[in-house]
Amino acid sequence: MELACLDLEGVLIPEIWIKFAEKTGIEALKATTRDIPDYDELMTMRLAELDKAGLGLNEIQEVIATLSPLEGAPEFLNWLRERFQVIILSDTFYEFAGPLMKQLGYPTLLCHKLTVDEKGKVVDYNLRQANPKRQCIAAFKTLYYRTIAAGDSYNDTTMLAEADAGILFSAPRNVIDEFPQFPAVHTYEELKQAFIDASVRNLTL
Repeated sequence: MELACLDLEGVLIPEIWIKFAEKTGIEALKATTRDIPDYDELMTMRLAELDKAGLGLNEIQEVIATLSPLEGAPEFLNWLRERFQVIILSDTFYEFAGPLMKQLGYPTLLCHKLTVDEKGKVVDYNLRQANPKRQCIAAFKTLYYRTIAAGDSYNDTTMLAEADAGILFSAPRNVIDEFPQFPAVHTYEELKQAFIDASVRNLTL
């Protein structure tokens, strides 16, 4: 059996922090794992910016409620489900993902959790485990699953390397240039073909 393992933000849904940055005008919050490879450094900066601006989970969720999956993402995900078991491996948070998961038909999602105080202030973030995307792929291997993974950012590259096949989807040029070992595609049609090419089964579009 083959598993399709996908990143979430930038692959199926917009980058939540970028959308929140656009709404609030906080330029620093436009940084993502495409820009800052160290996730702890990135999240520490984000929490500091939220604290400085007096913003919390409620304000973030208000922005998330206005978002939709990327154009073509639901159709691509349905196509993928017909051919693979699909797992979403993300560095987002369950407190963020709910409304968008509903729009995608509630795929299986493994991500992180936030610590939020009684006033809605985000006081900490709690990783499910260290290097969680790679560790998930390693765990699936122990269950004798073959894995094909797709992502767009620095924090996806260990997952892509651990998988039987890794694909960069809609990645920025800096990530593509630093990881030339992974095929890079930019549309869902190209991503479908990349999954077919990576599969050991006789699949078709």
